[in-house]
Amino acid sequence: MHRTLSVASSPVRDLLALTSRPEVISFAGGLPAPELFDLDGVRAAYDRALRDRAVLQYAPTEGDPALRDLVSSRLTGRGLPTSDVLITTGSQQALALVATAMLGPGAVVAVEEPTYLAALQCFRMTGARIVPVESDADGLVPSSLRSVVATEKPGLLYLVPTFANPTGRTLSAERRVEIAEIAAAHDLWIVEDDPYGELRYRGSAVPPLASMSDRTIYLGSFSKVGAPGMRLGWLRAPADLLRTLTIVKQAADLHTSTVDQAAAAVYLADNDLDAHITRLCAEYGARRDAMLAALPATTPAGTTWSDPDGGMFVWLRLPGDADSAVLLKDALQHDVAFVPGAAFFATTPDHATLRLSFTANTVEEIGEGMARLAKVLL
Repeated sequence: MHRTLSVASSPVRDLLALTSRPEVISFAGGLPAPELFDLDGVRAAYDRALRDRAVLQYAPTEGDPALRDLVSSRLTGRGLPTSDVLITTGSQQALALVATAMLGPGAVVAVEEPTYLAALQCFRMTGARIVPVESDADGLVPSSLRSVVATEKPGLLYLVPTFANPTGRTLSAERRVEIAEIAAAHDLWIVEDDPYGELRYRGSAVPPLASMSDRTIYLGSFSKVGAPGMRLGWLRAPADLLRTLTIVKQAADLHTSTVDQAAAAVYLADNDLDAHITRLCAEYGARRDAMLAALPATTPAGTTWSDPDGGMFVWLRLPGDADSAVLLKDALQHDVAFVPGAAFFATTPDHATLRLSFTANTVEEIGEGMARLAKVLL
């Protein structure tokens, strides 16, 4: 008997195909700015890595030992003591490995509502049942999580607690403590997806959830602070679970690209990544400010939006019964694009919502794009 998966395409991927025309100013994809890639540093890292022919050979599933040590040291320096990680082909693969190992038909996974749409895709492919947990300006609402845990008995909680995709919100430190306590009391595993945490433009860093709970699987990525084309991520978990996830990865792809790992290890050893991130934050912070400053003149009265301290996204809700998917068709006629919000909801979508990303366009482009968007929304 054959099992065929019925899997919907990603709305964001479909939309990026529509916005590939050069005249379109796209606020759709959560893309880093290509002009800010450290091209010289990355080129030099590959050149040095390729002096050793072994980087073109098969390699251990766990990942390049030097890269694992460097990533572990960075996490430790950020307040998350780490002795080892599993290197993955982007943090998206890390999420897929967790879903494969820990979910299946009949399993229950709780998610913040709204949440990262590719995580919803990943969980649906396992046959798991997804249940939403309420969120507000301070992130996941602990009282809602308690209710969901009591009634639905999830085994896994997934969230992006710092500069969330799609909302840009950050889970407060107080709520992190409470959520860690709930997880401990109910044998609940937490998946902390943290691709944006180092992209902070104001305020002080909030401790990772993983530093508060030993039932947390922490996912990280080189894509937002380095280069997404290198497809490098990492997974931190308790030792027993890390071994299990390594076996799952071995079955999936044997190992992540050896040469890309070696180049990343050279890059981290030879360059000041923190200084590069500081430059990114200065530029992205100015782009966020430009978008936020333009919103009052771009949107109708009654519109609300998030005010992110970092990351890549601003989340809007239009007044009344607006449908952002319908508005997008008009927006594309005006050569501007965004992501309708419905796809980010696990159960009942809010069609009046939409996501704007500010990182991939200059301040000047954001100004022009928001002027085009005003013609659609007002």
